[in-house]
Amino acid sequence: MASGADHGLKKLVWQKIKDSLIADCRKSEVWKILILDHFTTRLLSSCCKMSDLMSEDITIVEDLHKNREPVPEMKAIYFMRPTAECIDAFINDFKPKAKYKAAYVFFTDYCPDDLFDKMKKNCAKHIKVCKEINISFLPLEAQVFSCDNAEAFKSIYSPNSKDRDQTLEMIADQIVTLCATLDEYPGVRFKKDPNLNYGKKLAELVDNKLARHYELDDNPNKKGKTQAQLLIVDRALDPVSPILHELTYQAMAYDLIQIKDNTYEYKLKDGCKKEALLNEEDELWVKLRHMHIAEVTGQIPKLVKEISASRGERKQADEKISIGGLSQLMKKMPGFRKQMAQKTVHLSLAEDLMNHYQKNVEKLCKAEQDLAVGADAEGQKVKDPMRTLLPVLLHPHDTTDKIRAVLLYIFSLNGTTAENLNKLIQHVKIEDERGYILNWEHLGVPILSTPSMFSFRKQSRRDRSDEETYKVSRWTPVIKDLMEDVVENKLEVKDWPYQSECPSVWNGSRAVSARQKHKGSSPDDLRSGSRLIVFVLGGVTYSEMRCAYEVTHANKSCEVIIGSTHILTPRSLLEDIYNLGKQPMESFSIEEDKP
Repeated sequence: MASGADHGLKKLVWQKIKDSLIADCRKSEVWKILILDHFTTRLLSSCCKMSDLMSEDITIVEDLHKNREPVPEMKAIYFMRPTAECIDAFINDFKPKAKYKAAYVFFTDYCPDDLFDKMKKNCAKHIKVCKEINISFLPLEAQVFSCDNAEAFKSIYSPNSKDRDQTLEMIADQIVTLCATLDEYPGVRFKKDPNLNYGKKLAELVDNKLARHYELDDNPNKKGKTQAQLLIVDRALDPVSPILHELTYQAMAYDLIQIKDNTYEYKLKDGCKKEALLNEEDELWVKLRHMHIAEVTGQIPKLVKEISASRGERKQADEKISIGGLSQLMKKMPGFRKQMAQKTVHLSLAEDLMNHYQKNVEKLCKAEQDLAVGADAEGQKVKDPMRTLLPVLLHPHDTTDKIRAVLLYIFSLNGTTAENLNKLIQHVKIEDERGYILNWEHLGVPILSTPSMFSFRKQSRRDRSDEETYKVSRWTPVIKDLMEDVVENKLEVKDWPYQSECPSVWNGSRAVSARQKHKGSSPDDLRSGSRLIVFVLGGVTYSEMRCAYEVTHANKSCEVIIGSTHILTPRSLLEDIYNLGKQPMESFSIEEDKP
């Protein structure tokens, strides 16, 4: 059975942790305690299980910030962020009396000199090892990472922000640790934007920090640029994708169902409530997550038959089994039960999603797709977007869905008049909460049309008219166009300049090394191993995450890794947008219409 660490980025991170953190303590045969802060707890939870830690002689995992009983006969491994809070907690473990026999200290990234000196001054005799291991991101999926910093949205885009530069610095450090984990020194690219320069600023920071990481003379990691590209994308580039009702399984689930910490709660036929984790330990989830709900629901009868057939086989086996065969069957039982449990979970989740779709979402999808694409399912251009929007406003949809439709209408026009906007706000009855719409301007997305609107140019789109799509799912996230353009060497350098030098050769799906003779462009002739890393400043959607897998699958010679400050859902983004206009300590949440 695959372990949680056997999936792409997760596997790399777990291996790096083992090589850096656990290897230094392996010489001792003594069982050890592992002490984590909040971030490193999430980091380890994302890439390994307790059984993985046990196999490395770690017997207890503790919270750095909670009171703990002293265990003076045991050694402690501290894995933490280099923050003042963590350093103080560490010092308290050894002052006035040591809680542990010795300390092996590992920081996620660079520890500032003042904090390092403070720790050394107070605890030097107890510290056996002190290292920085350069992992300050979360590997959420095989090809997805997060900085685990939803607060960064407000810090970057709020007009009242006092820590924007500090936040961008921290994000840049996290991206550098991702590149170090992947062993890549990429060319860094950003979108030229006369209105907002956060992407350019972040690109500068990352490029400078990468140079310091890889180019210092005394650096054992010294290396030149690799054949990788890092694309810094601002959320404003595609405001449509986070607002649309996406109908692929994973995106739909996180939009329509209350899923907290990847935990889905469902009911069995007897009324008992159960919980299931939606992660890469669940093989069925991995197979289903990027499928359109129409395909997932098409799998349900097949899954039910499989469950019934398996139960029938079990019954027959029970009747015919020999003593020797029984032993073999018992070994297979845990895996069998797990597989059956996974199928039950997804039958329940797919049914939940279809109920939501038929009750409400189906009525919204046609209008949303027409507004987003600018044409109807037959390819006819939408000449009057208000006519498309009106049925949504007149139907008793909840407030959030109406706000989403109004935003798609405004995005389709590149902004609307103040008079028209006021009418829309009154119709949706959000006169006192107009920030849900107006605050998009803090991202650089035009809401009110002005004479200078020519300065905002929409991203040109790829022609996908030949691709088979569902009528209710015609929109393709802009980021997929960018990924494909980079891989095919078609992304315009004048619009997406390199921060410094570009890699000498980009080995995308159509690129051939200058040292190689060109033999044509069949898949066998293409060199594999190139990486495209995409970082979305301001949050990434589940539909954009899906695009990374789709482009990788279609272009076997290039792996696409995507990440962001945090993962977005439509509702969480609307809350973030609204709160941009709030003073610190103020908050608000959308009140749903009562049925």
